[in-house]
Amino acid sequence: MSSRVRRLTATLGALVAACVTMTSAFAGSAAAGPLNGVPSGITSIPLTKSVADMKRIAEYWSPARLKQAVDNVPATPGVPAAPGGKSGTTTSPSPSAGSATAGSTTTGSATAAAAGEAGGATSTTGETTSTSGGKSATKPGGVAPLVRPTLPKKRAPGSGGSPLTVGKVFFRIGNKDYWCSASSVAAANRNLVATAGHCAYDAKTGSQAEYWIFIPGYDKGNTPYGIYVGHSLNLHEDFVGRGDYDYDYAFVTVHDGFRWKAGKTAGSYEMEGVGSLEDNVGGQGLATNRGTGLFTLAFGYPAAPHPDGSRPYDGQRLKSCDGRTIKVQAPARLVEQGIALACGFTNGASGGPWLISYDNRTALGYLNGVNSFAWDTDTDRRYDRISSPYFIASTYVAYHWAATQQAPRT
Repeated sequence: MSSRVRRLTATLGALVAACVTMTSAFAGSAAAGPLNGVPSGITSIPLTKSVADMKRIAEYWSPARLKQAVDNVPATPGVPAAPGGKSGTTTSPSPSAGSATAGSTTTGSATAAAAGEAGGATSTTGETTSTSGGKSATKPGGVAPLVRPTLPKKRAPGSGGSPLTVGKVFFRIGNKDYWCSASSVAAANRNLVATAGHCAYDAKTGSQAEYWIFIPGYDKGNTPYGIYVGHSLNLHEDFVGRGDYDYDYAFVTVHDGFRWKAGKTAGSYEMEGVGSLEDNVGGQGLATNRGTGLFTLAFGYPAAPHPDGSRPYDGQRLKSCDGRTIKVQAPARLVEQGIALACGFTNGASGGPWLISYDNRTALGYLNGVNSFAWDTDTDRRYDRISSPYFIASTYVAYHWAATQQAPRT
């Protein structure tokens, strides 16, 4: 077992067995670096330090800017520069990517994407161990605790293929605004969002997202359940340090939500509080180490064109794919443990949830992955597959730490 994996496994054991509760280091902190007391293997980055910070970000996303954001560019996952090489994104698939069947392993480069009953699992469940190449792999063993989904308190849950928990995230990196997909997740703080790592951190440039907000239930520009400003960003250290897409996930603690209402003067707006994210839309559960071959539903807001220029999506409505997962590899993105699903999602769907054991009566299930990047396996210049990191024990460690963070309240 590698030292990195031993570190993560030990951390998980401490969290679960001792039920350690860690509090945010935000209060009174003037530093803009990682939070104190963060578990080994996790990078935790402040997005706000006060209610004043939250309001500043909220004001940035004014009704006028949100209206303009419809035309923003979806985030595209980048890769860091190789030693002596250039950084960038993969824009065309390798012919060796080919096609794969359930239970097989696909090796090849992949194109960037912004893209439930449990059962039929094959291999790859349990704890992690190291392979000859130094990356962690899976072996049968213990499984992190199962996090159960929660119903909203303020309204009836969603139903069918319309989960209230799924929405869009908007953020800024450098001097440009971007967006992705994401979902609310059940958590002790009742204010937690899961998305792709590249929807909160640019591994190519080493830049974190700023002005990060989540809008659940986004539909053609509407914000029916409020707007939630990001408070802390929590990722695996190997995504931050190496651009390793086996860890392309992020858990973002958010502030209580608000909505814009008409102000007292013509053309003005005021913030009106709506309470916690989970109270408004509920939260998906979380399951790790579940293997492949699972029937899975993937959700997101695809928008960008396929490589051939065709554009079947506009990013304004929630879309879904479903099927059984297979194992894939993508060396260009350091992916050795990826899982994939047949799906034609394009950029914009990144960060959207993969749900297993999905209940159509409540539109709730268990988060078992997130849209990471898309593939054109038959090289016809149209995406036909979406992949996700395989959720393991270290995923739960990142989740658990994020779930204990508490944004300041007004």
